[in-house]
Amino acid sequence: MTSEASLRAFGKRISALASGATMSRQEAYEAYRDIILNQQPELQQGAFLAAHFMRNPTTEELSGAWDALDRYDTAKVTAHGSGPVCDIVGTGSDPLKTLNCSSPAALIAAACGLTIAKKGARLVSGVSGASDIFEWFGVALEAPLEHAEAALNHAGICYLPGEAFLKSGWARLIRHMRFTTAFNILGPLTMPCAETSIAVIGAYAPQVSDQMVAILRETGMEVALSPYGMVEGMDAALGMDEFSPCGPTRVVELRNGCIETYEVTPEDFGIAQVPFDDIRSLETAEANASFILDILQGNREGAAADFFSMNAAAALYAAGMADNYAKGFDMARQALASGGAMQKLDQLREFQGAGAEMAV
Repeated sequence: MTSEASLRAFGKRISALASGATMSRQEAYEAYRDIILNQQPELQQGAFLAAHFMRNPTTEELSGAWDALDRYDTAKVTAHGSGPVCDIVGTGSDPLKTLNCSSPAALIAAACGLTIAKKGARLVSGVSGASDIFEWFGVALEAPLEHAEAALNHAGICYLPGEAFLKSGWARLIRHMRFTTAFNILGPLTMPCAETSIAVIGAYAPQVSDQMVAILRETGMEVALSPYGMVEGMDAALGMDEFSPCGPTRVVELRNGCIETYEVTPEDFGIAQVPFDDIRSLETAEANASFILDILQGNREGAAADFFSMNAAAALYAAGMADNYAKGFDMARQALASGGAMQKLDQLREFQGAGAEMAV
């Protein structure tokens, strides 16, 4: 049972955050440890998370929170190959709600030969999260992580749901939260596959890209891209956590320990700009998943297929498999058109679907 002194100390920290105070990395580590390990009442946990996020967490604080999440809450799988391992994921909570993109982009990139250890979770905002999509595809989210590890090492792709690899803290919280917290930043930065050396992590705001890449540099990530996509003619504050086919994308890139910020446009991928309605989210998770499956099966062409391929191309560029975004896009579209991405989904379901015990 938590002592009265601990309850009061945590309450004072909440009040201090609400008044604008900041924490050291160690203080943030201790506070998030208490939340992850459920050592404070839920009322105090929720108040802390809201107060901290509304005050805008510093990079130092988020690094401390990441330390706690990695130490106390992140189960691991192991990649046995010698090549790079990449994750493609977004923060969610972006103002513009698009079709789920990181899930098909991961399948496309894997079809190009890049090993993908993709993580995700159910929706926090919007219509559907990656877990909702992969569950509809037939991936068993409750399967043991050993199945994901087998998929990673035999099929070159796995799906790691936060509900499975986050052992107690965040998985418990995200079942109930419907508001944005620091975990929206930290979740995409978790490392359930320790061999992940490349990350394409979209952000819901430009400053979040800056913070995430700064944290990734501290954790030893070799290469990272963090896009914040925009729509031509819309307020830049309305964006998406993906590379955008509808206007410019602000990119924060980490490579060789150096961070660079620049913009790319759809033309840099070799495609024309499209209206946002062409990639807008549909009304239900089932509709989004069915639409994505149609594209993977070759039954649909057009802007959405290009949207998914752009984001796969970014992973190929980050991994050094393509010299630039346009070459990566060509590789991605070929993998999609050939049926390779659909084949990767079939292989993923072989190891992580219902009845996958026979495949492991």
